[in-house]
Amino acid sequence: MTDVAGPNRSLDLLNFFLADVRDGLGPYLAIYLLTVQHWNEADIGLVMTLAGLAGIAAQVPAGALVDGTRYKRAVIVVAALLVTVGSLTLPWLNSFTVVAVLQSAVGAAGAVFPPAIAAITLGMLGPRAFVRRVGRNESFNHAGNAVAALLAGLAAYAFGPVAVFWLMTAMALCSIAATAGIPANAIDHAVARGLHGGNHDGNHGGGREAPSGLCVILGCRPLLIFGGCAALFHFANAAMLPLVGQKLAMKDPALGTSLMSFCIVAAQLVMVPMAMLVGARADRWGRKPLLLAAFLVLPVRGVLYTLSDNSAWLVGVQLLDGVGAGLFGALFPLVVADLTEGTGRFNVSQGAIATLQGIGASLSTAAAGQMVVREGYSAAFLMLAAAAGVALLLAALLLPETRNVGAAEAGEDDMASADAAKAASEA
Repeated sequence: MTDVAGPNRSLDLLNFFLADVRDGLGPYLAIYLLTVQHWNEADIGLVMTLAGLAGIAAQVPAGALVDGTRYKRAVIVVAALLVTVGSLTLPWLNSFTVVAVLQSAVGAAGAVFPPAIAAITLGMLGPRAFVRRVGRNESFNHAGNAVAALLAGLAAYAFGPVAVFWLMTAMALCSIAATAGIPANAIDHAVARGLHGGNHDGNHGGGREAPSGLCVILGCRPLLIFGGCAALFHFANAAMLPLVGQKLAMKDPALGTSLMSFCIVAAQLVMVPMAMLVGARADRWGRKPLLLAAFLVLPVRGVLYTLSDNSAWLVGVQLLDGVGAGLFGALFPLVVADLTEGTGRFNVSQGAIATLQGIGASLSTAAAGQMVVREGYSAAFLMLAAAAGVALLLAALLLPETRNVGAAEAGEDDMASADAAKAASEA
């Protein structure tokens, strides 16, 4: 087995630096268009929806590409370069059509990051270590987001909202350097796609045929239920932070981007321990209790946003995003891995669920933007909270526990045996 100590450190750095790249400009784009280009909320929601739709269209092909290619690192590098180009050119553009096309291209490129990182992680460490490593991945991802948001806030305060684009460019270039630190032979490409075993020569399970992604998706009822819950979760969640950013920006345009950064930092700092909690306890407690906790937080957050326009209150409520999104983000690859174990279609299934998530997220920004224009911000937050409540009910009533109890117990036995052996050697 290849020594993964060095690649593990590179994987840490990759998750850290890619954190601000994989989700695109997001709420920063909304603030930039609102305060610098003076777009209205409906047009902002529409361009973000178009970018989301491009990302949706790329999800399943991206997952299939990651499943089938031995050049997973190169896929990350090419996508990061595309995001870099998009970030460097946006400040000189103001046409709705050009901005929409550019952000759509960036959204499509970003679709490869989550499945590629999950595949590299699974291929490097195998399924038994996957749970703990996913928690570590998400911890570094959230730490990277927090640092990037803090730097973005400081830079925007000093140089204006355009500074965010330069920061994302720097993060993308650093993520390329981190990717180069992962040796190609550290990845078992059969294990990386969800097969039980393989080798490092690119043969998938010794020539074993894997079922098609469509068959895996349509034939697994829990996977479909999880996809529906994920779509509703992201419909409820995606527009909340941009709406908060717009409210902050309208109160003080000069501080809008900085306050948005503080919101993101606060949430990301909470997400770090939530991801660590998933890595440490998801095998012992199961996936479902943690998933229900993530779903429960979201409707509460939506209602709380309607109670006050005070900046301190809005930032404080944003801490709840750290709990909900932190738990869900770490659980997502685990649940998909549970439901696709042995199929060889782990990444294309991730892409399929991510497609549903993307549909929910893109509809969220468009629907929320229209609701704000017609009825105001409070009505938009309540609409999103109601969608989150539906997701909670579906998950509680229809989604089974996905943890493989036998595998989890075997993993715990392995860790116990390793601890005993270590204690004996020290004695």
